[in-house]
Amino acid sequence: MTTDSHVNDSGTSVAAINITTTSRTRAPQAMAPAEKPKKFTGVDFKRWQQKMFFDLTTLCLQRFTSEEAPEVPEGTSVQEKFVVMEAWKYSDFLCKNYILNGLQDDLYNVYSGMKTSKELWNA
Repeated sequence: MTTDSHVNDSGTSVAAINITTTSRTRAPQAMAPAEKPKKFTGVDFKRWQQKMFFDLTTLCLQRFTSEEAPEVPEGTSVQEKFVVMEAWKYSDFLCKNYILNGLQDDLYNVYSGMKTSKELWNA
């Protein structure tokens, strides 16, 4: 990454382009199928749980296994409340479905009705 900040023909700082490109290439990537733990079949739960928690941690989703939806402070605009809640719901949805996809089909059917990642994780 360079710190050169000359302006190119389009009027955009070259440094900004390099920083953007670098940070985009270093963003966390989805795990390849070979890296995912085997589906939980009902045997060795603690091992599966630890591997799943590690995977959720690498995806920055582990906190949803222990958090409730955020309380938005008084005085927050309706638009900000909406954005905060939608962001939380989306991340919780991802977390919940990563966990569900780590279950064998018969267990998936049992637990798929859980409303949040925390509820699913505690079940």
